[in-house]
Amino acid sequence: MNKEKIVEIFSANLRAERARKKYTQEQLAEVAEITTEYLSKIENGKACPTILVITNIALALGVNIDKLLPLDELRN
Repeated sequence: MNKEKIVEIFSANLRAERARKKYTQEQLAEVAEITTEYLSKIENGKACPTILVITNIALALGVNIDKLLPLDELRN
């Protein structure tokens, strides 16, 4: 699996989950303790977040990390 595909899947799942929860980027960024600019870069596939940031985002959204980065989807 190449980096671009992983970033693409994570970004798409993050945007979808944020929209499902009806959070603005500003709201999610605040709760996840990151900047809105950084969250925007993550959602647009322009930044590759650390595991700490991914964990903070998942906790802020109230989901497991595998909801954002499903290993089964990455295997296919």
